[in-house]
Parts: sequence; C-alpha cells; structure tokens
Amino acid sequence: MKYDFSDRINKLPPYLFLEIDKKKKEAIKKGVKIIDFGVGDPDLPTPEFIRNKMKHAVDDPDNHGYPFGEGLLEFREAVAVWYKHRFEVDLDPEKEIHSLIGSKEGIGHLPLAFVNPGDGVLCPEPGYPVYNGSTIIAGGEPIFMPLVEKNRFLPSLESITPEAAAKAVIMFINYPNNPTGACADRAFYEDVVAFAREHNIIVAHDAAYSELYYGESKPMSFLEVPGAKDVGIEFHSLSKTYNMTGWRIGWVCGNADIIKGLSKVKGNVDSGAFNAVQVAAVEALNGPGKYTNEIRSVFRQRRDIMVKGLKELNMNIVAPEATFYLWVRVPEKYTSVVFAAKLLDEAGIIASPGNGFGPSGEGYIRFSLTVDRDEINEALQRMSNLEW
Repeated sequence: MKYDFSDRINKLPPYLFLEIDKKKKEAIKKGVKIIDFGVGDPDLPTPEFIRNKMKHAVDDPDNHGYPFGEGLLEFREAVAVWYKHRFEVDLDPEKEIHSLIGSKEGIGHLPLAFVNPGDGVLCPEPGYPVYNGSTIIAGGEPIFMPLVEKNRFLPSLESITPEAAAKAVIMFINYPNNPTGACADRAFYEDVVAFAREHNIIVAHDAAYSELYYGESKPMSFLEVPGAKDVGIEFHSLSKTYNMTGWRIGWVCGNADIIKGLSKVKGNVDSGAFNAVQVAAVEALNGPGKYTNEIRSVFRQRRDIMVKGLKELNMNIVAPEATFYLWVRVPEKYTSVVFAAKLLDEAGIIASPGNGFGPSGEGYIRFSLTVDRDEINEALQRMSNLEW
C-alpha cells in the first residue's frame, strides 16, 4: 500500500540537524574520525548536584504519575524567583509561567494555538528551523525577516510591509541569537513591543541562550521592557544553561492569555514534563551560580581558541558576545553547502551550512563549540592543511 503524507508535511524543508546527523553517520561508517561542530548539544556533563537531586526524585513514588497541567508549583515558583533575581521581572507563578518539555516543544506548539490556515508568522532567517516548521505544521505561512550583518543581525521592522504586518499573528525573535551569536539591546525590544502593539501581533521571544554570555554586559530579557508582557511571551530552557539537553525541561512565561492558549494545545497532545525532572530543575534554578560561571568559562576558552585559529587561517569572523556558536563567512568562491562538504570530505569536520538556517545564511557556516579544546586544536590543524 502507498501512504501519502499530508500537504503540510510535504511543505516542510528537510530538518537541518537530522540531515547533518545522517551525513555524520555515513562518514563514520567509512572510518572517518569525525570532529563534530554541527548540532548545538553541550558536551559537558550536567552538574553533579542536579544529577543527585534527580536520583532521589526518581525514587519518590509521588513523582511517577501523569504530570498534567502547568507543571509543579514548586518549579514555577523557582522560575519566578530566578527571573526576579536575574532580570528584575515579576511573574505570577500560577498564571504567567508554564512548564515545557524543553523550549523547542513549546515553540513548536505555539502556532497551533493561534494560527489559522493562511495566517502569517514572522520568522527570523537565518534562524532556528522550528519557527518555520511549526508555522507550516499549523497551516500558516512563514513571512521571513532577514537577519543581515549590516543590521547587526537584527530584523528590520521598517522593512516589514503593511500587508505582511496585517497578515501576521505571531513574531518569533531570538536573542542571544542562533546561529549568528548576536545580542539585542533595549531599543530593539522597545521597537518590537511598539510594532506588536500597533499590529496586534504576539511576540514569542526564544531566550534559550541568555546565560551563555562572555562579557560584563548580561543579555536582557524581552520582558524587562515596559509593555512586553502585554504583547508577548518568553521561552526559556535549562538545556544550555545547565547542560540538560536530554532532560527536556523548560518553560514559557509572560502574557497569561497567550500561555493559556498554548496550555490548551499541550493538554491535548502531551501530559507534561516528568515530575522528577521538574524537581531536579528546581535544584538547578536554586543552585549556586558558580556552575553557570564555570560553564561560561569553558565555552569562552573554546571561543577564543577557535576565533584566533580561524583568523590565522584568514577566515572572516567576529567573536560572538554570547551563545556557543561561531557564524563564519566562507571563502568567496564557495557556497555554504560546498564549503561544509569540503570540510567533511577533506578534513572529517562537521559544521552547519548557513543556508540551512534560511536564505540569508548563504555565505556563512556555523560552528558549535561543543567539542573540547584538544579537538578544536586538531580541527584547526586539519583545516590548516586544506586549500581554499
């Protein structure tokens, strides 16, 4: 028998990171020793104090039932305290915070709550592929906002046409930014709030990388701006901050009515995050800040080694202020896909071609600093033997 995919599934582009993983496995089968800068999956272990809390939480039979609803109140209260301490933002744990099975899940489900067929969703590009994919799955039409270097990789709100603004019901933004590593300032967020208010658009800010910063200036929360909570929500995750990618725990916070809509979708398609994981997340959020400082220190060292080495190879790169990504211009005679293929075929190095994040990513390649310093130095040595 033949089974046809839905039109929505057929519209989806290949998921970039699945394609990268496929190429990685093919190379390994050929005996290539791979150095993988592809997917942004931290290689550092989850801190021991969080793992220990999880072990105890798993042994508690009270944690083994369905974790329906908004999540453990204890977890939501810990998020509220963390937000107040980190951003000076006040959140109501009962109405303005909802647990997620990782922020990707919440981002992926949001359009299902608010997008009707034919509605538009403003998606940054290059950008996290889930913004585009979730829009298509909901029957919406992605309206791309190019992120270009001359605009500091911020979308130009002035370039959004009146027709696009009238059609859009959601705007996704993401700072610190994946893949470019760019950060946004208060003025940008103020403009976003004003634009959203004028056009009645939901702002969905993906803040998964807010704690991976390298300078004295800490990235701010979108919700710090007056009026932000009236128009939007913010997604956050413990994946990058505490090296908990596989644990699948995060949250959404902000506008209570928007969260209520997302909650209705979740109530019909999932049963919540495992309570033991939420208990461990509380331990993480309440834990000593030295662990996040140590994580930042490791990635800062890797960034500095990689940036210095790539510059010595005459590659065009600016050290990012945040995230563990390097957004690097490829040599002019190559496309991003061809250059990524060259690195894999000739040096056993996996990096993500920029156009996989959107058309404006053409001409760039993304390195994830999720390998140790020895592998970074080996990768730089391998690249030094290439001609381009």
